Amino acid sequence: MAASPVSPAFPVPTPHVPSPPPEPHGSSPSARPDAPFPAPSPSDRPGVPSSPSTPSARPGVPSSPCTSPARPGVLSPAPAPSEGAGERSDGRARITELRLSAFAGHRGAVFPLGPLTLFTGPSGSGKSSALRAYEALARLGGGAELGEVFPDPSGCVPERARPDAQRRRGFRIGCTADGPQGPVRLDVAVQAEPELRIVGERLSAGGTVLLQTALRDPGRRTVQAAWHTAGAAPVTRAPLPDDRLGTALVPLRVAGKTEGQRRVLAAAEQMVVALRSVFACDPRPERMRDPVPRGTGRLLRGCDNLADVLGRTRTECGRRHAYLVEVLRAGCAGPVTDVLADFTGDGQVRAVLDRGNGARIGFERLGDGELRYAALALVLLTGPGVLEVDVPGEVPAALQTLTVLADGFDRGLDARQRDALLRLAVRMCERGHIRWVGAVSDVSWTAGMAGIAGTAGTPGPTVVRLAP
Repeated sequence: MAASPVSPAFPVPTPHVPSPPPEPHGSSPSARPDAPFPAPSPSDRPGVPSSPSTPSARPGVPSSPCTSPARPGVLSPAPAPSEGAGERSDGRARITELRLSAFAGHRGAVFPLGPLTLFTGPSGSGKSSALRAYEALARLGGGAELGEVFPDPSGCVPERARPDAQRRRGFRIGCTADGPQGPVRLDVAVQAEPELRIVGERLSAGGTVLLQTALRDPGRRTVQAAWHTAGAAPVTRAPLPDDRLGTALVPLRVAGKTEGQRRVLAAAEQMVVALRSVFACDPRPERMRDPVPRGTGRLLRGCDNLADVLGRTRTECGRRHAYLVEVLRAGCAGPVTDVLADFTGDGQVRAVLDRGNGARIGFERLGDGELRYAALALVLLTGPGVLEVDVPGEVPAALQTLTVLADGFDRGLDARQRDALLRLAVRMCERGHIRWVGAVSDVSWTAGMAGIAGTAGTPGPTVVRLAP
């Protein structure tokens, strides 16, 4: 069905009377973290600025991601990092905040994201689930179907979440993308049971809700969408599929004829660009030792084809390759004068370390920590063209930012490898073309890392401490 301008679906009351914010989840027996978005007040509706409100009723508990503690729908700055700081505005779209209102073990959680962010905490504190939520948003932003992103949606439902009378349960996640349009917020409510579907979505910027969807008829596999128009009709409504992110579909549905429509498009495109360039990396040493077939030269998630990628990077960028050799020299046992791709006669390729004086050893003889170290260093020193990631081709490379998600960032690494890799990450993230979000079991070894890239103003890692 084609979208058509209609009379205002969400009229502005006159005079405007601020409505109280919804209670934070968990503040009353009826408040459930798996519930969809609260019914929006007039001030939360597309094209209508948000109204002032009262603070959260629970001191110290983060408010729902759909409403800021001060003003529902108003974009507040990301909370100050617990350690490290420093974002510079360079025109690149990037995710600066992750919100897990109700996801797995997280409730009402708001996480600031810097150029280099490390989640830390004991086992079971939610480090991996935070990265999983980020990756899920990234895949939805790239246009993936909901079922592909959440193959086990019940595992994302908050612990102890009770179903409603229709036996429905779900979860809510969101993020903020900063860039040329300023902070843009995206919040998504997903029903996990009895069937998987998006039941609510909200895109807002500058205190105005630009796009909002809601499930009106459970019998149909669509949600009702309304977006800001600011033309003859302030709002346009149309159905959208309930298995895809509406924000990713907006560029295909909005014509951009009015100033309001252009604002919706700009905000949606900033969010999509920030989300699409994400590479989830988890090197698997057991898969990196054997020769691999020659392929596209694009590094896979598990770094199985590291040898094939080394053959490409060595010939395409001698400067980066020399830097990689220098980094491997700092983290591998024994002398390292070069790293090579040895092409065999049967179409296979194996990775080899050159020890000097004609001595070479294959990567199959390296330890697990050395292999993980080599793979993560290669990721930091390359870019979207080398990694298996779907980058927005319509955005100039100079304005693209690649975000790497590295669960178990320090897994298997000794102190020397860990420190060298973190120094490399800080140096590369400082340049702005790459951002790094990792999970580590212990973060005490990062103390004193601020300013290590050679400039006094260089920030250290943003550290997010989690507790079970």
